[in-house]
Amino acid sequence: MIYQGSCHCGKIAFEVEGEITSAMSCNCSICSRKGSLLWFVPREKLRLLTPEEDVGTYTFNKHVIQHHFCETCGIHPYAEVVDKGKPMAAVNIRCLEGVDLASIPVKNFDGRSM
Repeated sequence: MIYQGSCHCGKIAFEVEGEITSAMSCNCSICSRKGSLLWFVPREKLRLLTPEEDVGTYTFNKHVIQHHFCETCGIHPYAEVVDKGKPMAAVNIRCLEGVDLASIPVKNFDGRSM
């Protein structure tokens, strides 16, 4: 399935292909503040539909994860990370159209202890 996603104002728009079987809720210092529900897909499954220069990026701690956000509305629609040599996208499913969030099983991840 191909999902359409965006930030609130639409300055960042994307589509992502795959099947959402679960999402992750992380309690690290940034994720607990953002409230994202993350779905991990291979990076090549996410296609940005708007210019990359419209995407803000924030890194912290070990600077491993690129947290992407809209500099206009502040929404964080996705992040990028390399996991075991494989580029991945962590998509915030709250930014996808037509997803019934109540139907997606959520796994908790203790990022605070990392």
